[in-house]
Amino acid sequence: MTSGYTKAILALGSNLGERNDTLSTAVAALVDPPEVRLLGVSPVVQTKAVGGPEGQPDFLNMVMAVETTLTPLELLKHCHDVEQQHHRTREVRWGPRTLDVDIVVFGDVVSDDPILTIPHPRAAERAFVLYPWSLLEPHAQLNGRSVAELAAVAADMPDIRRFDGYGDVAGVPATGAVEQP
Repeated sequence: MTSGYTKAILALGSNLGERNDTLSTAVAALVDPPEVRLLGVSPVVQTKAVGGPEGQPDFLNMVMAVETTLTPLELLKHCHDVEQQHHRTREVRWGPRTLDVDIVVFGDVVSDDPILTIPHPRAAERAFVLYPWSLLEPHAQLNGRSVAELAAVAADMPDIRRFDGYGDVAGVPATGAVEQP
């Protein structure tokens, strides 16, 4: 990392519209300002919705590593601005969404602030965050534990599928668009 920059892990998810295109354009928008630099992106995975209303379309999820000179709250505002560019609405908790961007970790910051809790309070239980993160950074740690080991025991791990990027039309993959991890 460059001096003055802090590394952060961002989790992205989409289950409405052209999910794969949304994730791609969101990555570009998130690293558009000079205060945010891309370090890497994970493969995209397809997952069942965790929590929220029944019958939601499957999510595409990924994580990205960035380094930034923004403060945690400035980065959160930037993430929310990118969500808004994709017409994110917040009507139902854990409901369907065009784009969700969460800050998973921000350097060594630990915060219980109700506006931004870091590390993300549920990340250690969510394979849809942990598994792609482990593919991006095999030796990553969260709360002193291996991200890969946390992913392996997460309740939603059996529902994770790698997504090859083809056939994603309105949140419904074409035949053969998903494969086992």
